Amino acid sequence: MEGLEEESLLSFGLAIIIDSGRERKLKRKRRESFKSLDTNGVYEGKMFSLLETREMMLKRGNSRREAIAGEDGKGLHLIHLLLVSATSLEENKLDTTMENLIELYENVSLNGDSVQRVAAYFADGLVARLLTHRSPFHEMIMKEPTPEDELLAYIELYKVSPYYQFAHFTANQMIIEAFEREESDNNRALHVVDLDVGYGFQWPSLMQSLSDKATTGNRVSLRVTGFGKTLEELKEIEARLIGFAKTFRNLSFEFEGMLISNSGLKSIRKRKNETLVVNMVFYLNSLCACKRISDLLKSVYMLNPSMVVLIEQEGNRSSTTFLSRFIELLHYYAAMFDSLDDFLPLDSLQRLQIEKNHLGKEIKRLMDFDNDEGTSPHLETWKGRMESHGLEGMSLSSKSITQAKLLLKIKAPVQFGGENGGFTAFEREQGNAISLAWQDKCLITASAWQCAGGRRRR
Repeated sequence: MEGLEEESLLSFGLAIIIDSGRERKLKRKRRESFKSLDTNGVYEGKMFSLLETREMMLKRGNSRREAIAGEDGKGLHLIHLLLVSATSLEENKLDTTMENLIELYENVSLNGDSVQRVAAYFADGLVARLLTHRSPFHEMIMKEPTPEDELLAYIELYKVSPYYQFAHFTANQMIIEAFEREESDNNRALHVVDLDVGYGFQWPSLMQSLSDKATTGNRVSLRVTGFGKTLEELKEIEARLIGFAKTFRNLSFEFEGMLISNSGLKSIRKRKNETLVVNMVFYLNSLCACKRISDLLKSVYMLNPSMVVLIEQEGNRSSTTFLSRFIELLHYYAAMFDSLDDFLPLDSLQRLQIEKNHLGKEIKRLMDFDNDEGTSPHLETWKGRMESHGLEGMSLSSKSITQAKLLLKIKAPVQFGGENGGFTAFEREQGNAISLAWQDKCLITASAWQCAGGRRRR
């Protein structure tokens, strides 16, 4: 298995529980249950069979042979196996869990239909939860893609699907309108604080829009303060954005990179009269703790921005039980995998890269969680959270929804009889939010916020 001898596989000792004082009660029970298992290699043998079956599944995918043909009812059976596996894992029926996972791996393929593919990654997530973080098998299953592969997968998804472009173009439309509302007294200066600059893909289109508004003698100034994980990444983003900005003679651009780990909003440098926007695109979801989110929103409020852009994945991931969260994640990513079939063939290397190095990574990371606080950032709706920290929703312009629908017409033409290939954009919250959905599953919602009670007025 991936270069390891069979003897080595069995000699590692397939630990089940993380030795930590913060582990969940369920995992403690699971550890106790394993103490009573047959010690004559029964469990180790079954786990080895499970990992061996998984390896055979990977080889089927890597061979890139003709994908497993979908059969009527097979997709429903795979979903049933996933749910039974997740339920038995939550109930500490570990023999049953492994038996069902073995059957799953026997019937899925990374080059199969969307149900087979998504089931493979969710099966990996369940196996990872069986293993301790100190197990080499856990590391093998949860192996991170290289930064280069991760970037390539992100770029490919950005190109073929409207998913990220919807988020970025909708956010930028909101930012432009905030800038226009204050254009009479903001010295034509816009400052965006991006709490997760990612790869910086959002900002070239904003530069283009600002340049279209400007003239050679009446320049627009754009500052982006971007928070990132490493100085190296921030320097690369800065170089790319500055290079792109130089193509616009009527645009003045500055970029300041800050580390997420040791820089806070209190260090933000504000300039007089500039339009200040805080950009939170797929960021709050990553904080994973109520207190961190609350502290951040308090700091955002103290900045007194002209607008806060909030764009997050949809779905109720706040449940206190693993099973309910598992089901919600399965619904969400089943829609994501299904949507790719409208753009890429089953044997597409491009699709495999997206699913393995981006979507699959997300699935396994979201499933491999332990809720140390006994709560999660999704117990309340984002609307409730924002309002409880002094922020109120803003009505979005008709231009925002028009632009979103136009993007879908360009990126997702009618295919297989579905409108916009299954993607739709629609208003919510009485015009205070816009959502992107695949068929009947809402994927992303965008909204704009301001300090309540007219605090921006000076």
